[in-house]
Amino acid sequence: MDKLWSALSDSTRRNILLLLHEKDMNAGEIADNFKISKPSISHHLSILREAHLVYSHKEGQTIIYSLNKTTLRDVSRFITLLMK
Repeated sequence: MDKLWSALSDSTRRNILLLLHEKDMNAGEIADNFKISKPSISHHLSILREAHLVYSHKEGQTIIYSLNKTTLRDVSRFITLLMK
Protein backbone atom coordinates (compact mmCIF):
# COMPACT_ATOMS: atom_id res chain seq x y z
CA MET A 1 0.00 0.00 0.00
CA ASP A 2 2.93 2.37 0.67
CA LYS A 3 4.16 1.94 -2.92
CA LEU A 4 0.72 2.89 -4.16
CA TRP A 5 0.53 6.14 -2.17
CA SER A 6 4.12 6.98 -3.09
CA ALA A 7 3.33 6.44 -6.78
CA LEU A 8 0.27 8.68 -6.54
CA SER A 9 2.20 11.45 -4.79
CA ASP A 10 3.99 12.50 -7.99
CA SER A 11 2.22 14.81 -10.46
CA THR A 12 3.92 13.28 -13.51
CA ARG A 13 2.68 9.83 -12.54
CA ARG A 14 -0.83 11.15 -11.91
CA ASN A 15 -0.76 12.74 -15.36
CA ILE A 16 0.36 9.44 -16.89
CA LEU A 17 -2.64 7.79 -15.23
CA LEU A 18 -4.92 10.42 -16.74
CA LEU A 19 -3.47 9.72 -20.20
CA LEU A 20 -3.95 5.99 -19.78
CA HIS A 21 -7.52 6.60 -18.67
CA GLU A 22 -8.17 7.82 -22.22
CA LYS A 23 -6.45 4.92 -24.02
CA ASP A 24 -3.67 2.35 -23.79
CA MET A 25 -0.32 3.72 -24.96
CA ASN A 26 3.30 2.77 -25.45
CA ALA A 27 6.10 4.60 -23.64
CA GLY A 28 6.91 6.79 -26.64
CA GLU A 29 3.31 7.96 -26.95
CA ILE A 30 3.25 8.74 -23.24
CA ALA A 31 6.60 10.58 -23.43
CA ASP A 32 5.30 12.77 -26.27
CA ASN A 33 3.00 14.42 -23.72
CA PHE A 34 5.82 15.51 -21.38
CA LYS A 35 8.92 17.68 -21.49
CA ILE A 36 11.09 15.12 -19.71
CA SER A 37 13.37 12.40 -21.07
CA LYS A 38 12.14 9.00 -22.21
CA PRO A 39 14.25 7.27 -19.53
CA SER A 40 12.46 9.41 -16.91
CA ILE A 41 9.09 8.33 -18.31
CA SER A 42 10.24 4.70 -18.18
CA HIS A 43 11.20 5.18 -14.54
CA HIS A 44 7.76 6.62 -13.73
CA LEU A 45 6.09 3.72 -15.56
CA SER A 46 8.16 1.26 -13.55
CA ILE A 47 7.00 2.85 -10.30
CA LEU A 48 3.37 2.75 -11.48
CA ARG A 49 3.76 -0.94 -12.39
CA GLU A 50 5.29 -1.76 -9.00
CA ALA A 51 2.31 -0.04 -7.34
CA HIS A 52 -0.06 -2.09 -9.54
CA LEU A 53 -1.58 1.09 -10.97
CA VAL A 54 -0.67 0.13 -14.53
CA TYR A 55 0.14 -3.11 -16.28
CA SER A 56 1.93 -3.79 -19.51
CA HIS A 57 1.89 -6.32 -22.31
CA LYS A 58 3.91 -6.81 -25.46
CA GLU A 59 2.54 -6.34 -28.94
CA GLY A 60 5.38 -7.39 -31.21
CA GLN A 61 8.38 -5.26 -30.20
CA THR A 62 6.22 -2.66 -28.45
CA ILE A 63 5.21 -2.61 -24.78
CA ILE A 64 1.70 -1.27 -24.27
CA TYR A 65 0.70 0.25 -20.93
CA SER A 66 -2.83 0.10 -19.55
CA LEU A 67 -4.54 1.48 -16.49
CA ASN A 68 -5.23 -1.09 -13.78
CA LYS A 69 -8.79 -0.12 -12.95
CA THR A 70 -9.09 -2.81 -10.27
CA THR A 71 -6.42 -1.14 -8.13
CA LEU A 72 -7.95 2.28 -8.72
CA ARG A 73 -11.37 0.99 -7.64
CA ASP A 74 -9.79 -0.35 -4.45
CA VAL A 75 -8.22 3.06 -3.77
CA SER A 76 -11.54 4.74 -4.43
CA ARG A 77 -13.33 2.41 -2.00
CA PHE A 78 -10.70 3.10 0.67
CA ILE A 79 -11.06 6.87 0.28
CA THR A 80 -14.84 6.56 0.32
CA LEU A 81 -14.65 4.68 3.63
CA LEU A 82 -12.51 7.47 5.08
CA MET A 83 -15.09 10.06 4.03
CA LYS A 84 -17.94 8.39 5.94
